Amino acid sequence: MSKERIKPWRYHSWQHILEPQAFLDHARPILELYQSAQKLLKQGVWVVCVDEKPSIQARKRPEEPCPAAAGNPQHISARYQRKGALQLFAGLSVADGKVLGQTRNRKRFFDFQRFLLDVVIPEALQRGVQTLKLIMDNSTTHAPKQLENWLQDQIEAHQWPLTIEVYWLPKSASWLDQIEIWFSILQRQLLQPNHFRDLRHLAEAIDQFIRYRNRSAQPIRWTYTVEKLEAKLGMN
Repeated sequence: MSKERIKPWRYHSWQHILEPQAFLDHARPILELYQSAQKLLKQGVWVVCVDEKPSIQARKRPEEPCPAAAGNPQHISARYQRKGALQLFAGLSVADGKVLGQTRNRKRFFDFQRFLLDVVIPEALQRGVQTLKLIMDNSTTHAPKQLENWLQDQIEAHQWPLTIEVYWLPKSASWLDQIEIWFSILQRQLLQPNHFRDLRHLAEAIDQFIRYRNRSAQPIRWTYTVEKLEAKLGMN
């Protein structure tokens, strides 16, 4: 195999878009929101990507990591004790790059509801926006068949001066969700290597990370447009 330069242990995976028109129909309004989010915010329309990062483990190492030094990377023990896991519910404000977050012990529709009621909607009311546009995927945690009616019931029950619209991502299109980019930053800059004494310290570290990054937050430089998607699908 070395002579033929064949490496059967290496592979690449891919996924075709099976229904191009349906995919485009779902993606177009979201990509248009990304392009106009800053302008919309000035008009009282707030665009937020919401999702969750599940099962974030707290792993306690027997010794504290040795910090990196010139010419040497950080050293961390390979042994650890599992101290449980948290679910992070988060929302990314597309216009300014700021993140809202809440850690919970479970990942259910109830927990997602609490995140919206405790964190996202109060922030929308504090910002004084008239319309909240939520972008999310179709996972069962978001209860696609119930969510929009439930949101409308909450608006009427609380008499909020707010309209809430939900934009569902196409299936298998997490690459179109800006919050996933922020999750990757969280993973690289805070959660690796994983060393947290317990769930309380993990939750505090995540909260501090969000606060720290929000002080200098910038919108994501999103360059994927409707035109690029149409070209990809051969529909332009």
